[in-house]
Amino acid sequence: MAQESPKNSAAEIPVTSNGEVDDSHEHGFNRDLKRSLPAGLGLSETQITSHGFESTKEGVIEAGAFQGSPAPPLPSVMSPSRVAASRLAQQGSDLIVPAGGQRTQTKSGPVILADETKNPAMEKLELVRKWSLNTYKCTRQIISEKLGRGSRTVDLELEAQIDILRDNKKKYENILKLAQTLSTQLFQMVHTQRQLGDAFADLSLKSLELHEEFGYNADTQKLLAKNGETLLGAINFFIASVNTLVNKTIEDTLMTVKQYESARIEYDAYRTDLEELNLGPRDANTLPKIEQSQHLFQAHKEKYDKMRNDVSIKLKFLEENKVKVLHNQLVLFHNAIAAYFAGNQKQLEQTLKQFHIKLKNPGVDTPSWLEEQ
Repeated sequence: MAQESPKNSAAEIPVTSNGEVDDSHEHGFNRDLKRSLPAGLGLSETQITSHGFESTKEGVIEAGAFQGSPAPPLPSVMSPSRVAASRLAQQGSDLIVPAGGQRTQTKSGPVILADETKNPAMEKLELVRKWSLNTYKCTRQIISEKLGRGSRTVDLELEAQIDILRDNKKKYENILKLAQTLSTQLFQMVHTQRQLGDAFADLSLKSLELHEEFGYNADTQKLLAKNGETLLGAINFFIASVNTLVNKTIEDTLMTVKQYESARIEYDAYRTDLEELNLGPRDANTLPKIEQSQHLFQAHKEKYDKMRNDVSIKLKFLEENKVKVLHNQLVLFHNAIAAYFAGNQKQLEQTLKQFHIKLKNPGVDTPSWLEEQ
């Protein structure tokens, strides 16, 4: 008995002279492949078709229902011919085998990577992280200043102007409070004088023997009530102007001052961090931190300089506006009070006309905006 060849005949695929596969050995290869499958696994029948080199279905595996009978398994290692190995190697360069086992033919070309979409949650988390870090630095700076350990940047001229503004605001608020009290008391007095005048007038009609005496007192009280209403209008105008100056104009400037102070604290906090890093060692780990700290320090320095300039400008304009407003209002208040207590009704009315103050007649509602138009 002749010795069998180490190569299985089913693995040899002869090729004709023109490069095409000989179909006569194809069915034999399929039959031997069926015998090599173990019995009882319920696998599908596998058929490998080979055609010319230009065929688009080259290397496609077709599967069908298994109908053969069990056969003894063949060796698991098959040695294909050189031509088949060459053709499979050429096909492998254009095939991608995914996890599922299905082969997909791809075309070579440039690979374009799409930009990663930004995650809103990650952006919010980054903002919270930056805010927490900034708050920690500012809080540490404030505590260090209160304990006398940290240094702070001070603009002596600007700080003096801010202190004067805050002190003046307290004094103006006190004047405003006293003027409101005077207005309330004057209103009560005018209301009482009006009622007293009506009572005298009623008694003048019912008491014939005291007709003239009650009549004189009625006229006097009504005149005082009228002059009191005129003075009340001047005082209310004074209160409205001072209230606008204190609670709007000065308050707006103080809000800018608060922003300036916050910018100053941030500036000092990042300045302190940069100074601490510069005092430490300089190596590959600390140099990026120093560069980043220098960048943050420069950004907060620009913000601090801008806010300081804004505060200086607002303080200048506020001083000019304050002098103009208070000059007119103090002249009005003085002339109205002097004319009222002097009993000079004509001068009192002239004072209100000078400042374009219109009095509201008692018992008359305020006209609507359509009537004012």
